[in-house]
Amino acid sequence: MNRSVFRPTLRVLGVPLHAMLVPFPIACFTGALLTDIVYAQTAQVQWTNFSQWFLAFGAIVGAIAGLFGLIDLLAAGRTRPTSGWFHFALMAVVLILAAFNNFVHARDGWTGVVPTGLTLSAITVAVMIVGGFLGHRMAYRHIGEVA
Repeated sequence: MNRSVFRPTLRVLGVPLHAMLVPFPIACFTGALLTDIVYAQTAQVQWTNFSQWFLAFGAIVGAIAGLFGLIDLLAAGRTRPTSGWFHFALMAVVLILAAFNNFVHARDGWTGVVPTGLTLSAITVAVMIVGGFLGHRMAYRHIGEVA
């Protein structure tokens, strides 16, 4: 099988910038789900504050990672993997959900998290897992073959 290999253009010491930034939104959105669960159990307001910060920071760093990923995807030209667009679309949905969820969390008190905020956090993490799987598979198949 002789096919062209996709190589990211924005790299530091051979590691794509996109891949360096992706762990931050993953941790933040997962953290927001966990703090929402704790808030639903304890009703201590500080947990919803943690969720808001996790969602805001995750969305900001996720948008930067998405920009670098889009640049790499567009620069790939003919070697662009088809699954790259599916990964990009799902991650865009994750960012939109997280931003909307942050506005939901900004409401006052219990109704800011339970049930809408908690549900949005769970959906965000679920979509992130599916999109992350596609991104990991794409990286493994198209970038990892450069051995």
